[in-house]
Amino acid sequence: MATSVQGVLSTVVSRPVAGELLRNKPQFDHHPNVWGDYFLTFSPCTPSMLFNMKSKAHVMEEQVRRMITECSSGHNLRTKLELIDTLERLCVDYHYKKEIDDMLRMVNEEEDNTNYHYDLHTTALRFYLLRKHGYHISPNVFLRFRDEEGNFTCDGNNGTRSMLSLYNAANTRIHGEEILDKAIIFTKNYLESALKHLESPMENEVHCALRTPLFRRPRRVEATHYISVYQILPGCNETILEFAKLDSGILQALYCEELKTLTMWWKELQLQDHLSFARDRMVEMHFWMLGVLFEPQHSYGRIMLAKLFIFVSIFDDIYDNYSTLEESKLLTEAMERWDEEAAEELPGYMKFFKKVLDTIKAIERDLKLQGNKLVDYVKNLLINATQCYYYEVKWHAQGADQTATVKEHLKISVPSSCCMHVPVYAFISMGNINNVTTDDAINWGMAYPKIITYSCVVGRIVNDITSHEREQGSSSEHVVSSTVEACMREHGGITKSEAYVKLRELVEESWMDIAEEYCLRPAAVQLQPLLEAVVNATRMLDFLYKDQDAYTDPHALKNTIASVYIRGFI
Repeated sequence: MATSVQGVLSTVVSRPVAGELLRNKPQFDHHPNVWGDYFLTFSPCTPSMLFNMKSKAHVMEEQVRRMITECSSGHNLRTKLELIDTLERLCVDYHYKKEIDDMLRMVNEEEDNTNYHYDLHTTALRFYLLRKHGYHISPNVFLRFRDEEGNFTCDGNNGTRSMLSLYNAANTRIHGEEILDKAIIFTKNYLESALKHLESPMENEVHCALRTPLFRRPRRVEATHYISVYQILPGCNETILEFAKLDSGILQALYCEELKTLTMWWKELQLQDHLSFARDRMVEMHFWMLGVLFEPQHSYGRIMLAKLFIFVSIFDDIYDNYSTLEESKLLTEAMERWDEEAAEELPGYMKFFKKVLDTIKAIERDLKLQGNKLVDYVKNLLINATQCYYYEVKWHAQGADQTATVKEHLKISVPSSCCMHVPVYAFISMGNINNVTTDDAINWGMAYPKIITYSCVVGRIVNDITSHEREQGSSSEHVVSSTVEACMREHGGITKSEAYVKLRELVEESWMDIAEEYCLRPAAVQLQPLLEAVVNATRMLDFLYKDQDAYTDPHALKNTIASVYIRGFI
């Protein structure tokens, strides 16, 4: 199915539709906000505690750096790889980018035949880390671990750990890597069978991997989880563990301060009474954007993205659930005009349009003060989002979605997923931090390059699957447009469960395309921070829509958010 997604995008152009069609899509009773004003007053630590954590962390950061340097000069490959893997899973690797890059470069420069000195776990971890960091490494390194029947074998008694490492490595596969396709099938069966006999922490590790391979996990979610796992491992390094806990606490305090700023802004807007039909998800939105940009230097970027996508979320609820076709047209035209007078022509519940303008102007001022030269794209991208929504509304009103194939559906619903807008807005926010984000980079992102296209395909499909039953079960006489319905029709009226399976196959194939664009990029490519943002955004989509629409149902995220923002390790 992978090739069927090629060229799914078409230019989004607003055109008048003949007649005054009214479009009544289902209106959902969304779960209310579960956080309220909690983060207006909550702080995970006092100022003096934060000062002490930062002071201690500064000392321990250098201690860990010396450990990395000493390890790098050694000859034990497995020790080097496990150190890098630990730093990355604990999400403290951003402090040591140069050291890690230098170590991996040395690992890659070793003669290929040295791989034959290492066991399956070491070989798989080497493959995983090198591929993830953009090195071209052949999956043929795993050929010697297959027996005459094609099964994968490993020496020693630690078969589960070796198979787990192979499973995670294989999930960075690209199209055509048959040995990795077979490795996933074999290791998945092996791990599922072994699971019932395992004890913690390996039982937990295998369970998490079968749910989400390591490459696809959001960084801060994984860090919060892995700290609790790492501290009970026999080989736990207390210095690294303590530094990871301190770093987590420092970031937690910063994230909570950002949420306080956002909560104050949201309260000042006073939109809830006018937009009671829309999802009120400020905390969840910040968590979403934190998954795209987690480092401390991106604090303003997270605030900016959260504000922008709160509006995108409102637009989504308006176009998808509430407005008529004519009202949708009025809102789109008002956005294109981009002046306050346009608000006079909008229905009452759309008067928040003026506050959208004010917020964007404030963001533009902030970016200019930061020396960011990409200011103009902020407004243009938001206008584009409403155009994408309106284009899909018209397409549905004309009944075209009722005969569309999955490929035809994606031509419309990929742009209206607004999954392109997340990483591109992230690019914009980086404009004053690095020398990578330029006009060319923004235009590259907005043109839906392959990696962004397939990220959008993942987002569109997992969203459609998890929201399908809720949307189809609405009381509206209109059927909500969905790739699930398109898949059922295209394949001769198959059941929804069968359609889910076929669409999840397409998601897997899209991940292979993402891996190819991200992992097999040219070494030292300048777009690396931008590609990282795209992959991080895709990881969040996979996480939020894994089993249910966790953004729409905030109770599904409450425990995770509490672990990231509230519960501490110190």
